[in-house]
Amino acid sequence: MDPADLGHHISRRFNEDMERVRTRVLQMGGFVEQQLGLGVRALIEGDSSLGMEVARDDYKVNQMEVTIDEECGRILATRQPTASDLRVMVAIIKTITDLERIGDEAEKIGLIASRLASLEQPVDRYREVRHLSRLVSEMVHDALDAFARLDPEAALATARRDRVVDEEYEAITRQIITLMMEDPRAIRRALDVMWVVRALERIGDHAKNICEYVVYMVHGKDIRHVSIEDAEKYLSDLKSAREE
Repeated sequence: MDPADLGHHISRRFNEDMERVRTRVLQMGGFVEQQLGLGVRALIEGDSSLGMEVARDDYKVNQMEVTIDEECGRILATRQPTASDLRVMVAIIKTITDLERIGDEAEKIGLIASRLASLEQPVDRYREVRHLSRLVSEMVHDALDAFARLDPEAALATARRDRVVDEEYEAITRQIITLMMEDPRAIRRALDVMWVVRALERIGDHAKNICEYVVYMVHGKDIRHVSIEDAEKYLSDLKSAREE
């Protein structure tokens, strides 16, 4: 076989492997999104069985992570990827780790929802939690969309919204503390709700991490310890340099 043909063959097989892995990552992401939505729904509707179902199904997220991780290991061992391809592999491995942790947080929400279902539903039906969960769910969805399209600009725009999530989390936490001080009878429920909003805030952090990996995949720039403003300036300068 001609060396050029061999190189093309290896490249084609590698691309096929990578596309299969990317598809599996997105499938894992879709399932994690579903778990998050069902966990919050179980809380709002006071559905104990649904909450337990979410918690039980966390093993599926773990299995997906292991399967993708093993596939990445096989590709690294057999395809000998170039530097840029290796960068993509590293980003994928980091992404599935964050997706698995989002799954863990969804499991916590499911367990807490199941426990709270035995109590009388609050009048506001967890209004603050519903609002925060919408913000976080949109972040996760948009982070995965940026991953699918390899869109660093969209990834940064999504990562920026983590500040709003943090502000909402802090506001809700203050409300919960005030409630516990005013009504000691509400402490049990309030503590559980605090754990739920903490889980949602952590999910926002993981979605932000995925966005940062998208920038790394596309540009090879590690922005984990860089402000969003500096990261946006970096992309803007890069775009300007290419247009000149």
